[in-house]
Amino acid sequence: MRKLFIHALLLLTGAVIALPLTAAKINAVKVGSKINVTIDGKFFTSYIFSEDEKYPFFYPVNGPVSGGSVTSMRNAVYPHHSSLFFGCDQVNGGNYWQEGLERGRIISVNAQIQKQGGDSVVITDECIWSRPGALSPIMDTRVFIITAPSPEIIRIDVEITMEMLMDVHIRKTNHSLFSARMAEDLAVNNGGTMINAEGAKGEKETFGKSSPWIDYYGKRGNVIEGLAILQHPTNPWYPSPWFTRAYGFISPTPMNWPDNGEETFMKRGTELKLRYCVLVHAGTHTEADIAGIFDKYKNYQP
Repeated sequence: MRKLFIHALLLLTGAVIALPLTAAKINAVKVGSKINVTIDGKFFTSYIFSEDEKYPFFYPVNGPVSGGSVTSMRNAVYPHHSSLFFGCDQVNGGNYWQEGLERGRIISVNAQIQKQGGDSVVITDECIWSRPGALSPIMDTRVFIITAPSPEIIRIDVEITMEMLMDVHIRKTNHSLFSARMAEDLAVNNGGTMINAEGAKGEKETFGKSSPWIDYYGKRGNVIEGLAILQHPTNPWYPSPWFTRAYGFISPTPMNWPDNGEETFMKRGTELKLRYCVLVHAGTHTEADIAGIFDKYKNYQP
């Protein structure tokens, strides 16, 4: 775990854009099966890792201006989408994505606050992918670094390293890896905007298209808020094709477009390192300068 902490601090130094002179004070506290994060005394998010959940996730993910969550969970349409999360279906016969704990779970075994106070919070975790009657195919380690570069942007830098504990076969599936389920009021179906790095908009133009990032935002009251996911160029399959939905879902989903058309195979001992940057922001993608932030992010070489 100490190595994870040191690596997290290195990531923080290299990956985060310059902070203002009067940076926000960010704190975290572990309460039961949650780590609660506040920014300048205002609640931002909880990292939830309780035993009755399918996988660990962040909820709510509150916007910097409205204070309301830009993500949702237990939504009427596909209730297995839990806000901001990481999972996968069709893994050696297990399902680490949809409802049903007996089908497979991603179990947090060591969620910790490695740094809090000052201008950042660093959360680490170790997770085992488990289901009854089967050996665990994967373990993963996670580093989350939360900063607030400006009053209009909250940033989560994400690094997840998956270690294959056996030969792993992931059948073609649209349920894979890092994902966000947007709040219903921000969905394209309700007047929101989904746009990728090339300027393509909506589900029809972005679904299955490879792009470094997608931003999803909409109007709530007198403000615009949203969430962008950026893929780091060192990720395998970069830039991954995206699974997108007008009802409010985005995920760079390589397992839905495997090279052989059938499955993704990784040998025992393979380590898969994945990096993402989440920007919770006010304003449009242009006003939040998503493209400019990505240009700095992509040049970070771990």
